[in-house]
Amino acid sequence: MRLMGLDYGTKTVGIAVSDALGLTAQGIETIHYAQHKRHELFRRIAELIEEYEVDLLIVGLPKNMNGTIGERGEDCQSFAKQLKKRFGLPVEMSDERLTTMEAERRLVEADVSRGKRKKVIDKMAAVLILQNYLDRQKFGGN
Repeated sequence: MRLMGLDYGTKTVGIAVSDALGLTAQGIETIHYAQHKRHELFRRIAELIEEYEVDLLIVGLPKNMNGTIGERGEDCQSFAKQLKKRFGLPVEMSDERLTTMEAERRLVEADVSRGKRKKVIDKMAAVLILQNYLDRQKFGGN
């Protein structure tokens, strides 16, 4: 079973996929889109789902530090519902608190320049969202 992790934002969506065994996550790309051209976003996601033979979508859910869901989280939940309706695949939400900060930290540690970090941060966040999900499944957590 192959999974796709998505880090949804208002201008970009980071994409990662798992290996065929569902053990590791690899960054694929960052999709840039305009709100008035969301059909292009969904078209590209459809291409990636087909190319990687994805069976399950994992969407990052940004929660507040106290566990509540704010406006960004509600937007992500709406996006997840649209994915499920459009592609007919199961969609699960995964807590993404601090993933962008963790992605930034890892890129800084790897000495990636600020300009390059900006280009790959969403893809890296998608990797962390998906890898965290895979690890929780492997170790029986939620």
